[in-house]
Amino acid sequence: MSTIDASTQWALPRATVILLGLAAFVVVTFGIGAMRGVVGPVFFALVLTICVHPARRWMEGRGVPRGLATVIAILAVFGLLAGFFAALLFALAQFTTLLPQFAPQIEDAAAQLGSFLTSIGFGPEQVTTIIDGFEPSRAADLITAVLGGISGIVFGLVVLLTLLILMALDATFVPAILRQMQMRRPTLVVALASFGSSVRRYMVMTTLLGIAQGVLNWLALLVLQVPGAALWGLLSFICSFIPNIGYFIAIIPPLVFGYLVGGIPTVIAVIVIYGIVNAVVQSIVQPRVIGNAVQLSQSITFASVLFWAAVLGAVGAILAVPLTLLGRTILVDADPRMSWWRPVTGDVGEAKLLAAELVAENRAQSKAQRAENRAQSKAQRAEKAARKNGG
Repeated sequence: MSTIDASTQWALPRATVILLGLAAFVVVTFGIGAMRGVVGPVFFALVLTICVHPARRWMEGRGVPRGLATVIAILAVFGLLAGFFAALLFALAQFTTLLPQFAPQIEDAAAQLGSFLTSIGFGPEQVTTIIDGFEPSRAADLITAVLGGISGIVFGLVVLLTLLILMALDATFVPAILRQMQMRRPTLVVALASFGSSVRRYMVMTTLLGIAQGVLNWLALLVLQVPGAALWGLLSFICSFIPNIGYFIAIIPPLVFGYLVGGIPTVIAVIVIYGIVNAVVQSIVQPRVIGNAVQLSQSITFASVLFWAAVLGAVGAILAVPLTLLGRTILVDADPRMSWWRPVTGDVGEAKLLAAELVAENRAQSKAQRAENRAQSKAQRAEKAARKNGG
């Protein structure tokens, strides 16, 4: 009787495997989206715990008792979060007082926009729908609703603090747990350690660079006398965590209020200053400081922001990069058989060397082809000259 290998007997067609993988991905995505109220705070607390872990270990190395070091680290993080939310609430309150001052200018600008849209062919209903979006009362109602949910914000902070305490306490045993896992799952341990290091470096440096970006934009808006400069600086800091898209979100309110107080020259100045600050911080300084901590391609980074924003909302957009890194850690880095996928996701260290070799080869081939073409042209000219002389 012939024997059949078990792996061959149970093997599925590749198309079936792909469809099953896509179906599982859809189910997991909708499950995460349905539990966004739980997944968001838990992952946010995990990221904060990863970021604060070296500080706690540093204090332990200086002789501070483990429990005291954990409490100090947690209180420091929670103090920063509480200060951030207090500043956010203050800025939103300032915005509610800012809107009524410019209500007439906003209505005039909306009327001018409506006339322009009508002149280029928009219908009356479409124009009315667009103009209604410029009503200051609508924005004021939205901000009032946000400020009215202070109890919800306090509850969220309490949940976050509880998660931070529990995760920080559990983190004291993480090194021992990883050492136990090292014998059986060395690749998984290396992947988790790399994930923690990458997330820590990305979040800490992005926070520092975001503060610098927000302060520079705030000072520039103060010089330009744009109303609500502190609010737009805070918005710039928050949006610095949203790759590729955050810049365009942060610049819209300063453009609107800059136009209301200074017209087109102020708008141009805001665009130039924001563009320079964003280019210097995110295109020059950030890649040098963060280095290869992320190793995600620009396309995947942009798509991850859209994806996680759709799944988890604003928290997903801010934590898109760490969430994507976690997904790659679980699906790719933890399995040695999937390591060939890393260059596809953006780890292009070796690919850059290969690309340089390919460029050199293409140049050499082009040079040889041009030399051959010149030799053929020269031979053809000599042949024509010989025929002419012989004739």
